[in-house]
Amino acid sequence: MTGFELYLKRNAKKFDTYLATFFDNGAHPDMRRYLYDPVASFSANAGKRHRPLICLLACEAVGGDPEHARASAAAIEHFHTAALIHDDIEDSSLTRRDEPCMHVREGEGVAINAGDLALSLVCGTVVHDTGLDDATKLRVLAELVDMTTRTIEGQALDIGWARDHRFDLTVDDYLLMATHKTAFYSGGIPLAVGAIIGGGTEEQIEALRSFGMAAGLAFQIQDDVLNIAGTREATKKDFRSDITEGKRTLVAIHALANSERRERLLEILSARATDPELLDEAAAIMAEAGSVEYANTYATTLITDAQATLEAALPPSKARKLLLSMAEFFVKRSS
Repeated sequence: MTGFELYLKRNAKKFDTYLATFFDNGAHPDMRRYLYDPVASFSANAGKRHRPLICLLACEAVGGDPEHARASAAAIEHFHTAALIHDDIEDSSLTRRDEPCMHVREGEGVAINAGDLALSLVCGTVVHDTGLDDATKLRVLAELVDMTTRTIEGQALDIGWARDHRFDLTVDDYLLMATHKTAFYSGGIPLAVGAIIGGGTEEQIEALRSFGMAAGLAFQIQDDVLNIAGTREATKKDFRSDITEGKRTLVAIHALANSERRERLLEILSARATDPELLDEAAAIMAEAGSVEYANTYATTLITDAQATLEAALPPSKARKLLLSMAEFFVKRSS
């Protein structure tokens, strides 16, 4: 287990407790039933909480008090909650973290509304943070608005390409989509926001942002690889659902450009296949084309280059060491 994994394990539950304080009862008892309970329940079924916790690490890495970044870190996690609820609807997913998706359990209307609540908490959490001065709040809010916009842009490409059955895509197309859809909110913005609140220099803020963007992109690439080449137990969600949904992942795009069995792979990706034998066949075609290895190598190179940049920009500290360990965890994780 890496140092970063231990950091997550030791701090996630404490942050869970803090997040739970944001879910109100509302002015009518049924608001709890139809709104606040579903969001609170979804949020409580947590992932590893890496996004808010790296925000706190970035604040500490530039010499700030991580407690000052706690509300902004929560705002980023609220966005993650909103994005996942809406993403599950858009992808017609059935499970999330081993439980039925909210839209399956509560219906699409309730789920959409619950996601909207989580989205409203993003800026509201920062606005109501009494620990930040107004100038810092405005700068953090600008980052969060940009994060939201960029993520929605990336999701638009992902959804649009699927809707229009687009497979005429390049690796560069994928990298732009994944950078927008994942890297901003999974790495770049959490680290930049933490550094801003911690009083980092402009050089430190941008170094942490760049490091986070590279790590966030590597995280998404590894997520794609795990969905194809991991195990059902490791992924903790619909195994090989990316094949069923015809996702334009780095692995799939590389395979379509390099496999001698391109037409067969395209046929399976276009069929919304759920038959395990077809899913296995598609995964085998991608592996034979060297696409899984290509994606793993790309992610590892991203991380190696990003680590060197971060080491040069920040003074040695426990927080910096943990951030460097985070990069390794992103590409070596099994779930």
